[in-house]
Order: sequence, then structure tokens, then C-alpha cells
Amino acid sequence: MSPNPQLDAQGRLVHLLTTEGLPAEIVRHILDTAAQFVSVNEREVKKVPLLRGKSIFNVFFENSTRTRTTFEIAAKRLSADVINLNIGSSSTAKGETLLDTVWNLQAMDADMFVVRHSEAGAPHLIARHVKPGVHVVNAGDGRHAHPTQGLLDMYTIRHYKKDFSGLTVAIVGDVLHSRVARSQIHALTTLGVPDVRVVGPKTLLPKDVERLGVRVFHDVSAGLRDCDVVITLRLQNERMSGPLLPSAGEVNKTYGLTPEKLALAKPDAIVMHPGPINRGVEIDSGVADGSHSVIMPQVTFGIAVRMAVMAILAGNA
Repeated sequence: MSPNPQLDAQGRLVHLLTTEGLPAEIVRHILDTAAQFVSVNEREVKKVPLLRGKSIFNVFFENSTRTRTTFEIAAKRLSADVINLNIGSSSTAKGETLLDTVWNLQAMDADMFVVRHSEAGAPHLIARHVKPGVHVVNAGDGRHAHPTQGLLDMYTIRHYKKDFSGLTVAIVGDVLHSRVARSQIHALTTLGVPDVRVVGPKTLLPKDVERLGVRVFHDVSAGLRDCDVVITLRLQNERMSGPLLPSAGEVNKTYGLTPEKLALAKPDAIVMHPGPINRGVEIDSGVADGSHSVIMPQVTFGIAVRMAVMAILAGNA
């Protein structure tokens, strides 16, 4: 078995579980493939037959709007059959284990599982137990990883900045609870971004986060200075235990991205956010809707990136 559970013995992608340890050539292949699908999504008939006859199960144990919807759109544009499992009314609510649920779905001839779960490692567990030829995509697991969000963010950065080698990227806000931030950091460092910064209060940054190859800033002015890309993160209230910050207002005052704070970045800086946005907390409406914002293109590119991931896993790209 390959030491990387995402790859087969030949180094081909068979599951997408995390951007951590994903070879740079595979990341670039996903981004290059996504570029082809962006043009498909701009056509009048937004469909290609690459996954015709394949069954893709969206298995979401946590709420989602953008991720679940864009995965469904992506699969349908590849001509796959999409099955959305309503976990709240499924057998897991009656005590069935995660693996029993997956094995039952696999018996229905599933070809791919797109999994979101509140427990870190759940998609890895599923990937270890599915039969050969069945693929698993992690759509977010606990605080651990959200690889397709990380990849669509890399696509967005490449689209606007062309090259990663000279960039300064700041990730601002609740990094501690953010699976997106972890996926972004691993992807950015893999693609050779020389200056990756995390900006936030000590209470919202992981301990020893410097080990991931980032620079830590508690002063938002210093952290944003001369940045090419600013990524803001929402407060993950649903994952917090204890009063880590006084209030949303305090966050906005100190770390919220305002036009004044953004002025410290480069004049052509782009502003990104994985959504959902809390306006007036981590980002002002004037910035979210302003000329530097590429938040809506992120969502659009997300469809193409998820199409690319599924097509590559199925061996058709």
C-alpha cells in the first residue's frame, strides 16, 4: 500500500482527503484540468459525458450550502448520477455506524463518496474500507481539512496572480478552528509561495503553527503590509469551547478587514473568503463587495475545481 492513502502504488490520485502531502505535480494537474472545465461552465450547454453512468453519493453529516451544491452541480455537469443522502433522516440517526452506512451505500454500486463529517479523520476511515475502484473526496472533516476549498482558492490565486513564486499571502482570523486554513497553508507552501502569514490573536491561532511554514502576526497592520492576497476567515463559533474572544464587535475592531486595513496591502491585492461571510465581523461589506474582492469568482471556480477532482479520480482527465 502507498504510504500516502490518497495515492495508489503508481502515485495516481485515488482519493482526495487533504492537501497535506499532496505532490505539487498533482495539485498543478488539478488546477490545469479545472481551467478546461471553466470554459465548459461558460458554454450554453454546460455538460460533458465524462462520468456518464457513474453514481456519486453526497454524504453530508454536517450542514453545507456552497460545498454540497457545487459538488452536486459539478457531478451533474460531468453527467454523473447524483444521490444526496439526508443524514438527519438516515439510519445513522437510528444508531448505524459510519462504516455500516458506507458499506450499505457501496452495495448500491456507488462509484464515489463525497463526505463531510464533524469528526476529523472520518473520510480517511472510509477511504481505508471502501473496495478498490471506489473513490472518496473529503468535503470537510472537523477542524482537519477541506481540500477542495483549498484547491479552489489556489485556482483563484493563480487566475489573478498567474505565478505563486513571488507572492505574500495573509490568512486572517480564526485559524485555530479552520479546516480551510490548514488546507490553504499546505497548498500554498506546496506550490512554493515564499511568504505565508497567519494573522490573529493568540487564542485563535494553533500552537506551533510556525511548523507549517508560516509566519505569525498578532498585529494586523504588520500582517497585512504589502500582501498580494488577503484571505479572511469567519469565527467558527460552532467549534469553540470557552470564551476565546470577547465579542464579534471586538473581532471586527481589531482583526476585521476594513478598507483602511486593506490599504496596507499592495494596491492590486485580492481579497478572498471561503464563506459563509459574517459582514461587519471579519470583513466589512465595503471590502466584501469592493473592487479587490474575488469572493464570488471563488464560488464559480469551485465548480470547475470539483469537476476536475472527480474527473481525475475517475481516470478521465
